[in-house]
Amino acid sequence: MASTNHISEKPRVKQENVFLFVPNLIGYTRIILASMSLYYMPIHPKTCVVLYCISCLLDAVDGNAARYFNQCSRFGAVLDMVTDRCTTTCLLCFLSIQFPRWTIVFQFLISLDFSSHYMHMYSSMTEGSSSHKKIAEGGSWFLRLYYTNNIVLFLMCAGNELFFVLLYVLSVANISWPLHSLWWVALGVSGVICFAKQFINVVQIVNASRVLAAMDLADRMKMANGKAA
Repeated sequence: MASTNHISEKPRVKQENVFLFVPNLIGYTRIILASMSLYYMPIHPKTCVVLYCISCLLDAVDGNAARYFNQCSRFGAVLDMVTDRCTTTCLLCFLSIQFPRWTIVFQFLISLDFSSHYMHMYSSMTEGSSSHKKIAEGGSWFLRLYYTNNIVLFLMCAGNELFFVLLYVLSVANISWPLHSLWWVALGVSGVICFAKQFINVVQIVNASRVLAAMDLADRMKMANGKAA
């Protein structure tokens, strides 16, 4: 009787809460820090920069935490991407106020950033890829380098954000001459990285468009063959 009960018992699987995964908790922290930085953006530049930079640096931590704790999740990947897009967009909106003559440029950068990442993620999901960071062998070499090399990914993202942060500082702070020259040098270097990041965004749009168009053609061929049969 005891043996029968033993056999009938099913092993209990521990119920996990994806929302409380460590990398996702880091993601929530990023959102809080970014929100606080936006509050201080028009009134206290130093506090804003510190909070904004910490939020951005944590972007490099959540991915490592996900792999370390074996807590990679679709929710975490989307949370990370949405946080990145919204944080940068809010800063660019403020910069468009500070530099009204360049508003159309900031609008273009926001549109390019959102559209490229949305199309890239949608095409990856449609292909059945488990992650938008997994680029097929026939895909763009630039995207493979960007998403598979953590050093390149960090430098590109950090340099892109640094360029916008430096623009913000120049728009709200009076920088003394020695630091002023160094600031312009840093602005120039990060500006080159920012330009490269926008190039990657364009590549994402082109690559995603080709993938989606190829899938459309394949579907139409299946439909045509089905009707012919």
